[in-house]
Amino acid sequence: MAIAKPLGFEVGDYVVYPKHGVGRVVELQRSEIAGSVLELFVLRFEKERMTLRVPTNKAESVGMRKLSSQATLSEALTTLKGRPRIKRTMWSRRAQEYEAKINSGDLVSIAEVVRDLHRAEDQPEQSYSERQIYEAAIGRLARELAAMENIDEPAAQLKIEQVLKAA
Repeated sequence: MAIAKPLGFEVGDYVVYPKHGVGRVVELQRSEIAGSVLELFVLRFEKERMTLRVPTNKAESVGMRKLSSQATLSEALTTLKGRPRIKRTMWSRRAQEYEAKINSGDLVSIAEVVRDLHRAEDQPEQSYSERQIYEAAIGRLARELAAMENIDEPAAQLKIEQVLKAA
């Protein structure tokens, strides 16, 4: 019995799941749950050593998508070169906004977080929580860049850091 390929995701494709970042479709599965047949994408997130099963009919509503286009990647890299926009609100509120941007799965929003939290060597140290959010954002950006350009994550992160330094 063939399984439909909704949204054009196929086994082997890299996909972005907003809450978890870049994963790979490792199989399409059929499961019978409570008497009804459910088609599932089985996603593997190597870095987190995590497997996620997403019902094919929910993939779109949870925001699962293919890797970004080259145009979106260019926009994200251009965003990194911009001036940081730090709102004058309490850190807890800004932290929530940054987390929301990271979990949106939107590459340009993630790049904004990286840009806003990046510290040059001559700037004051980040707080622990700023550093955590910064690392989550740059990691997410690097994983998608790596998957798109077929390079490893450290090389992608280096490329991002070079863009930030040049800005």
